[in-house]
Amino acid sequence: MTTASVNSLTEVLDSGRTLVGPALRSAVERHLGPEMSRVSGYHLGWADADGRPAGAWGGKLVRPTLVLLSARAAGAPAADGVPAAVALELVHNFSLLHDDIMDGDETRRRRATAWTVFGVPSAILAGDALITAATSVLVEAPAAGAGAATAALMAATQRMINGQAADVAFEHRDDVPLSECVRMAGDKTGALLGCACSLGAALVGAGRDLVDGLAAFGEHIGLAFQLVDDLLGIWGDPASTGKAVGADLRVGKKSLPVVAALNAPGSEELRALYLRPEPLDEDGVRRVTALVERAGGRDWAREEAARQTAAAAESLAACGVPDDVRAEFADIAEFIVGRSL
Repeated sequence: MTTASVNSLTEVLDSGRTLVGPALRSAVERHLGPEMSRVSGYHLGWADADGRPAGAWGGKLVRPTLVLLSARAAGAPAADGVPAAVALELVHNFSLLHDDIMDGDETRRRRATAWTVFGVPSAILAGDALITAATSVLVEAPAAGAGAATAALMAATQRMINGQAADVAFEHRDDVPLSECVRMAGDKTGALLGCACSLGAALVGAGRDLVDGLAAFGEHIGLAFQLVDDLLGIWGDPASTGKAVGADLRVGKKSLPVVAALNAPGSEELRALYLRPEPLDEDGVRRVTALVERAGGRDWAREEAARQTAAAAESLAACGVPDDVRAEFADIAEFIVGRSL
């Protein structure tokens, strides 16, 4: 990104935090009971484990900022999209709370994860509480499209859950077709990003064509993001990713490059190594990495990420949104996808 683009993106994200942050805190305090507010406040970064103030809020609030942009794309002020932005962020954090438990992750945003501090049951319940709060925030919104927006968010949430369930199921399967893996990634990652890019427009009563076009833009960006993330999980620089080289291979993850390679002709050695029950040692990781690349998994994922990014740009151009909004959408998309491979 150019210096001008970076500065513009920083301003857009700062504006999103300014609008959404206080409303997000208010929604948690208003819709959750004291115990679930304490767990959620810790997870979101504005409180310590005892509920004492610890800062503003964690994360860059990229998804809520996209929601606000979608309201502007429909010709409404960004502030009109705040209920949708808050609801989307609550759903996103529901997924993070549960993902940390499923993945056994002990740190997030340089702090201990909520389940390690409060226990698994409390973290699960806090995630559940965030979902109900998200629904309440949208249903109560004084906007023409409140009902449609609520239905859209719940549909996207169900797709995200379905994608996560498929991802978990893949761990126990040797026969994962590439088309099924792409669908899983689209549900797991693309559904919520597509919703983020369209939910504000839906809330303010925008037409179906605009809402669908913005959703398509976000879904393509989400799939491109997942492809890049999967590439970095194998070939990324540990200094940038925070993961060891080949981290995804060590845990036997059926990521998109791996599944592309497993389904390629002549992948017998790769299948024999990668699908055996024993974990890979360092030599095994290096050999599998080479075999995935030789089978075309790396090239396919790179090319597919480029195709999805181009499709996102086409979808956004077809929406006919104001130039400044389109530029800000494009800057955030580059920020989401544009990591070094």
